[in-house]
Amino acid sequence: MRIIDFVASFLGLIVLAPLMIIIPFLIKLETPGPVLFRQVRVGLKGKLFTCLKFRTMYVDTENRPSHEIATSSITKVGSVLRRTKLDEIPQLINVLVGHMALVGPRPCLPSQTELIEAREKGGAFNVLPGITGLAQINHIDMSEPERLARMDAFYAETRTIWGDIKIIFLTFAYIVKPKASANRIG
Repeated sequence: MRIIDFVASFLGLIVLAPLMIIIPFLIKLETPGPVLFRQVRVGLKGKLFTCLKFRTMYVDTENRPSHEIATSSITKVGSVLRRTKLDEIPQLINVLVGHMALVGPRPCLPSQTELIEAREKGGAFNVLPGITGLAQINHIDMSEPERLARMDAFYAETRTIWGDIKIIFLTFAYIVKPKASANRIG
């Protein structure tokens, strides 16, 4: 599956190049600071890597999990980027270099020890973390660490190319029409 991730991320970066020029301009137009948000995350086999995203929050926002951040910390442009998942485009670079896959468990912060322990027990760190995943299309986020780890472990045990393709399509369907992901898998 690595070759598919490599080719798809390479092509994705080419196709999305215009957005990668426009989005930084919009971020800079609204707020000062860096365009990219870099954050250390836990990846394959528990190895740490730097995850890239377009910055959606004000520069002085605490480095915490998204579900613990006040919505007032999110910029106006950031709100649109998050809703449309366009803030995740730079993660195609993470996929290209092999730190992430298109589909897999979302990478967590090293400080999320409860989630890390549960993922280690379930084997979720046996696959690369992903830009999207089974938990995301089932609306399970990091505020539910045990439930999330179970879903991630299930994904790691049962993943297939066709399952990944379905997850990608359901992710796009949700972005276009939020109720469209009702046909979840898992």
